[in-house]
Amino acid sequence: MHSHDAWTLLLVDRGNVVYDLGRSRHATERGVLTVLPPDVSHDGRGTTETGYRKRVLYLERGTLDERLIGRAVDMPALQDARLFERMDALHAALARRSDPLEAESRLALILGRIRARLSGGSAPVASAAPNVRLAEGLRELLDSRIETGVSLHEAAELLKTSSDRLVRSFVGSFGVAPHSYLTGRRVELARRHLLDGRPAAEAAALAGFYDQSHLTRHFKRLIGVPPATFARARPAS
Repeated sequence: MHSHDAWTLLLVDRGNVVYDLGRSRHATERGVLTVLPPDVSHDGRGTTETGYRKRVLYLERGTLDERLIGRAVDMPALQDARLFERMDALHAALARRSDPLEAESRLALILGRIRARLSGGSAPVASAAPNVRLAEGLRELLDSRIETGVSLHEAAELLKTSSDRLVRSFVGSFGVAPHSYLTGRRVELARRHLLDGRPAAEAAALAGFYDQSHLTRHFKRLIGVPPATFARARPAS
């Protein structure tokens, strides 16, 4: 038995896990997100000789309201396919070291859904209609900081709203996630730099990408060819 001073979000990719949490025994498997609250003792063990494979994300204890700890002790296993898919996508984003805005946006939606599940029982709270004013405010902020970017936390503070509501409003209003929108604007900026005759590495830096390979991945996906190929094909004028 042990405990963490953080919220623990656990995914099982293979096998089954049984664990004691507080005074109760629980089980989890693939397709379930397990939410273990801070400072509550638990253990974990596989049910077969082949064991299990898991992925864990630790969140600072202030990320979720401590009033949800009791609820998480009672119902730590959230069987929610959409929530599992979002967690899987967040792990993938972290593994490929994507733009921090992508990880922040994905986490904001996850936390919003977890709060809904732990606050309202088995059914998630119905999503509110997108707030166009908030969406336009975030778009203006992203447009003004294409090269430097902005964290979702800072954007939410500036627009006086929650991170998950801001992401949902943006997606609901424009049909694209904030990080995807920002990447598209950066690719367009890099394209203009390439047309001006700048080398791909310089264009990447000026447009806010980490390096040339980071630009190349997104440029090829959106434009259809690598930056160097695009630059060679530009008109001499």
